[in-house]
Amino acid sequence: MPYDRLVQVGRVAYVAFGPETGKICCITNIIDQTRVLVDGPSSHVSRQALNIKSLHLTKYVLKLLPGARSKTVKKLWDSHDINKKWQESRWCKKIQAKHLRSKMTDFDRYKLVHAKQAFNRIVNHEYNRLKKKNKVQLAKKAKKVKPRKFVAKSQRIANKFKIFAAAPAAGKKK
Repeated sequence: MPYDRLVQVGRVAYVAFGPETGKICCITNIIDQTRVLVDGPSSHVSRQALNIKSLHLTKYVLKLLPGARSKTVKKLWDSHDINKKWQESRWCKKIQAKHLRSKMTDFDRYKLVHAKQAFNRIVNHEYNRLKKKNKVQLAKKAKKVKPRKFVAKSQRIANKFKIFAAAPAAGKKK
């Protein structure tokens, strides 16, 4: 499958490590194979050269010319609501959740475990109640069917192809 997130001018990237860790920025120019010029006026990333390895490319792209000014980047950034889109993305939410979990104390983790147990107890109780209710309703709707009587395989074949059908009828007439 071809790559859809390419290092290109206008690509929005997440800074994974370095002094600007956790911020998003826009690639404004490509310096060489390993470095790019980034700018993030709305996300407080100063215009600087960063190693490509420290960036994680996002799906957002701004239409910029190479070496665009900070004012131009900010204008496009704000018109496309990149900050809002980033905050709503699953990626950002996962990062925020991970950060929140890392700040938890032992007591917070203890409370979380017991809250999850209580929630799961409520969910399972409701699920079992609905399951039992549905089972009773299905039992009421089910028709009483006569049990099938056993018929030998040879007799089933005979009935299917109407073999010996005339003989028993003739025998009953006598």
